[in-house]
Amino acid sequence: MLVHRTASGMLHAHPLTTQNRGIDEGADLYFFISQSSELHERLLADGEVNVSYADPEDDSYVSLSGQARFLDQPARKEALWSSMAKAWFPGGPTDPDLALLAVRIRHAEYWDVKESKMVQLFKMAKAAVTGEPPRQLGEHKELTLP
Repeated sequence: MLVHRTASGMLHAHPLTTQNRGIDEGADLYFFISQSSELHERLLADGEVNVSYADPEDDSYVSLSGQARFLDQPARKEALWSSMAKAWFPGGPTDPDLALLAVRIRHAEYWDVKESKMVQLFKMAKAAVTGEPPRQLGEHKELTLP
């Protein structure tokens, strides 16, 4: 999900598909969006965003904060293009409505719980009985980038 601020300051989320096949040297995430969309207009006005990923079955979560900007790079559009994108942009990577959104990651945080659901439930039940918060359930790390 990509979260941005609306004109009134409210936070709003959009489900977008990350086009990266890996993280590039600049720690950028890439997305294709419509130039005629409200999201495009809002990101031109305020590029502060959060991108989050979740795999609830694996209890893995990632939250990335950064700065969004639009790139005019036909070669990068072509390199990131996939058959899935064609459903949204039938004109291909040269579709005039296709905007390449890049999010430069500034802050990253993740949570990865390795314990089984039963162990997690036991720790939470114990905490409820004892009144002491459960010890950390899994791994949590944070990283701020320049």
